[in-house]
Amino acid sequence: MRFAVICLLLFPAFLTAAQPVETIISLSPHTTEMAYAAGLGDKLIAASDYSDYPQAAKSLERVANYRGIKMERIVALQPDLILAWKGGNPTREMTRLEQLGFKVFYSNPKSLEEIASTLEQLGQFADSPKQAQHSAQDFRQRLDKLRLAHQGKHPVSFFYQLSSSPMITVAGDNWPSQVFAVCGGTNIFANSAAAYPQISTEQVIVRQPEVIFGTSHAAGDHSIWEQWRQQLPAVEKQHLFTLTSDWLNRPTPRTIMAAEEICQYLDRVRQSRL
Repeated sequence: MRFAVICLLLFPAFLTAAQPVETIISLSPHTTEMAYAAGLGDKLIAASDYSDYPQAAKSLERVANYRGIKMERIVALQPDLILAWKGGNPTREMTRLEQLGFKVFYSNPKSLEEIASTLEQLGQFADSPKQAQHSAQDFRQRLDKLRLAHQGKHPVSFFYQLSSSPMITVAGDNWPSQVFAVCGGTNIFANSAAAYPQISTEQVIVRQPEVIFGTSHAAGDHSIWEQWRQQLPAVEKQHLFTLTSDWLNRPTPRTIMAAEEICQYLDRVRQSRL
């Protein structure tokens, strides 16, 4: 009798866990990209602005942007699962969606390893976890190869210009610092108190970086540094490189491409020392 009662009590939980995920909404570009990599692309019915990879994502309805999320539309679509950026999507609205009974999967990888593990976690919602497992395995193998190839190489000091007006960079272990560290890059602003400090050209000059990185979406024009050619070794030796913004700033499987790109540039700098 006791066993029967326990089964009845647990049955709703089993039923909920077994319910298939057929429709998904993604509320950030990186979760959209992760969903496709994990084999969930055919289940996506809406996404955020700037969800532009892969090509199929461009045709999804838009239900979120930098100003917030479209609560009424999301509720009307009744998704089985919502993919959210923890810390990036508004807390109040996300809490409200959870209170309304929506299942939310939060993603905010803070390390390269977490990109692979997040893919595997997302795989549980796919019809088969194989694609997610394959994506995670490929990511780990390429990452291990890079780390092995750059193990013991001399560090290279760099400045990463995240934006130009105002001039902002990254500090500490905040994303995407981890990507530069794979190849032995040493951030000249690593010890700044703020996660993404606003800095001046004078502060960059004092720290004498060997490399200056910008991105294709922000600070891609390095002409701002030309007037400091005599004061900055990075400018004097033309170690000014433009990185692919989406590869670098979004924590997704394509981040490994950013790491490979950075490693090539840092190796070029090391070669110039000889």
